[in-house]
Amino acid sequence: MKKLAILLFSIVLITGCTAVRIDTKSIDNIVNVVLSKDNKLYNRVGKGYKYYIPRGVTYIDTDNLNDVLYSEGNYYYLYIDAVSYYYKKDINYTENPDAYYSKYLNALKEGYLEITEKDGKYKIEFFYNYAKIEACVDKKNLHKAILDSSYILSTVKFNDKIISLMLKDDYFTNKEEKYDKFTPKSNVKIDKNVLEAKK
Repeated sequence: MKKLAILLFSIVLITGCTAVRIDTKSIDNIVNVVLSKDNKLYNRVGKGYKYYIPRGVTYIDTDNLNDVLYSEGNYYYLYIDAVSYYYKKDINYTENPDAYYSKYLNALKEGYLEITEKDGKYKIEFFYNYAKIEACVDKKNLHKAILDSSYILSTVKFNDKIISLMLKDDYFTNKEEKYDKFTPKSNVKIDKNVLEAKK
């Protein structure tokens, strides 16, 4: 029994089980820790993309590639930029010295986080991994909104085949033929004699 306990302890020690504690008092720390991990989680699938919604955040609705999420009285508006992803557009962002917080992000992927304060409300504009979250929150919810947004944006994964199909010019076009039941086709001849004979 003693050997078994030592063996189990050794296995746990060798495998190096680690837990990462996130200091949620610092925006820099929240963003750096979450975005530096290659998260493979997902629990929400859209048209050409999937992502992870953390505990405490609720999915509300989708309109095209825009999802509405809700957490503790705050709405998060998630926009998936599939066109920029498909064409691999560069991120052009200049840090704003007048903002409450403004930073260009270059973790595993590129993006930016800008927070502006007006009348006690904090507008978050967080772009990362060709997806963007916008929210307007009170100061007490600011760090949680950044944490939730970091998890969501870091887990966005695209389905290249579906996006390629969606962006083709002929994907949404239909083969339609105009039909009017009151006018005959031009190549059809009506024989008056046949009509008169039936009378």
